[in-house]
Amino acid sequence: MLTKEQSRAEKIFQRFEARNSNPRSELTSYNNFTFAVAVLLSAQTTDKAVNKVTAELFKIADTPEKMLDLGIDRLKDYIKTLGLFNNKAKSIIAMSRILISEYNSEIPTSRNELEKLPGIGRKSANVITNRLFGKDFIAVDTHVLRLASRLDFSESQNPVDVENDLIKVVPKRFHKNASDWLVLHGRYICKAKNPNCKECFLNDLCRKRQDCIKSILSSNSFEV
Repeated sequence: MLTKEQSRAEKIFQRFEARNSNPRSELTSYNNFTFAVAVLLSAQTTDKAVNKVTAELFKIADTPEKMLDLGIDRLKDYIKTLGLFNNKAKSIIAMSRILISEYNSEIPTSRNELEKLPGIGRKSANVITNRLFGKDFIAVDTHVLRLASRLDFSESQNPVDVENDLIKVVPKRFHKNASDWLVLHGRYICKAKNPNCKECFLNDLCRKRQDCIKSILSSNSFEV
């Protein structure tokens, strides 16, 4: 039997499902390796910016072996427009080397194994195992963190705590797509500075709507 909070979450995610039954990551990739690289590159960077650089990068380096052949200096040239590109380049090269030597050039299916790879934290590992291997993990990025608070699913600002709170309240059948639904909703409707409450299909279920309006009412572009 669902709790009161799970019942509210059920209604919210039923609406997400009705509008987009198969949400997908907006990162462009061609195989498991390129998806993992794209996820790594997306840290503190927009998907649009990542897709712009990987459009050329993945033409010549779509496997760990090709990435190592490319080398760190040439890799940096491809991704230099992204934030933290130096560290990301080091992580991608190191990850490629480990994948070749320890995983037969394949992306490991275990979240624990993924988190051991350079540049792959819990959020990235959740995204990768969710999308590539169908694991029901909920990845928490800045959008999910914000939506979890605004929808009153969690009071924490710690990503792991928010992940655990979401796992408890969101019915399991929605776990696989929960992150993508929340990310897309946060990216296009429930935005950080100017949430478009007028177009939001969760108005009647959003406990924080009035608080949100009051907190940013000074913004002329805020839509109610």
